[in-house]
Amino acid sequence: MKMLMNVPERVVSDALHGMALAHPELVVDVDNRVIVRRDAPVAGKVGLVSGGGSGHEPLHGGFVGPGMLDAACAGEVFTSPVPDQMVRAAAAVDSGSGVLLIVKNYTGDVLNFDMAAELAEDEGVRIAKVLVQDDVAVTDSTYTAGRRGTGGTLFVEKLAGAAAEEGASLDRVAAIARQVADSSRSFGVALSACSTPAKGGPTFDLPAGELELGIGIHGEPGRERRAMMTSGEIADVAVDALLEDLRPDGPVLALVNGMGGTPLLELYGFNAEVQRVLTARGVSVARTLVGNYVTSLDMAGASVTLCQVDEELLRLWDAPVSTPGLRWGR
Repeated sequence: MKMLMNVPERVVSDALHGMALAHPELVVDVDNRVIVRRDAPVAGKVGLVSGGGSGHEPLHGGFVGPGMLDAACAGEVFTSPVPDQMVRAAAAVDSGSGVLLIVKNYTGDVLNFDMAAELAEDEGVRIAKVLVQDDVAVTDSTYTAGRRGTGGTLFVEKLAGAAAEEGASLDRVAAIARQVADSSRSFGVALSACSTPAKGGPTFDLPAGELELGIGIHGEPGRERRAMMTSGEIADVAVDALLEDLRPDGPVLALVNGMGGTPLLELYGFNAEVQRVLTARGVSVARTLVGNYVTSLDMAGASVTLCQVDEELLRLWDAPVSTPGLRWGR
């Protein structure tokens, strides 16, 4: 595979260096792999910290900024960051109002964030945690006990981030984050395998003419493989899987997310099919976001995430946000 990189061992450091040059509003510690909004800590504000393995950009570092995360920790590709990074990030954003850790449900992330929470609390930082486990496709997959954390993470970071920006307390920000996590469901589809820099080629075998339904964001196995389907047929399967589990009785946010290797031309067409199915199922879509937000390197494919919202959550969604990966209202 041809990749824009120097050597695999430095791909994350090189990316962070480039991010620092492109976004002077962020403080990017390349050596420790921690990204912090430049005005942190913000007086009277709860700090939000997340992170995970690299390869899912713009998640998480691209969501650091006003209205979303205060800091993010970058691990190696598809590998959890370590507790020291998380403790450093929490200390950098703590204004005395506490810090919320947003954790995707992968075993390494959970263990390391749990350890970091204990260490940060020993240093006097008040900590709350929320676990995101929104993927309905499979349970107890590779890397995971329980459901995987995927696209719902964006909704948690945005809505909790808006509440924190307004000055909500740590308990309130954590409650909103948990409400959003509990109200979000995702389902992904792979049209091709992803290729890691270290391997230099596909991480799993997906024969030509086949797709995988329910794929994970690290290339973990999904529910089943089928012969290639139309966009409309894929939307039928994905939305039905979501609604079977979520069963919304109110409006939803919809994220039609590219996995990294699918152009917007196809994603917008897929969104039209997703909206068709939701309308046919009687689901009201309050807001829609289309694009590459929670990716898997160069994987071709898409995921759909739905989050049921009330008036307060919809207001928080519309609130201003200014990050490299998500920006409106400022």
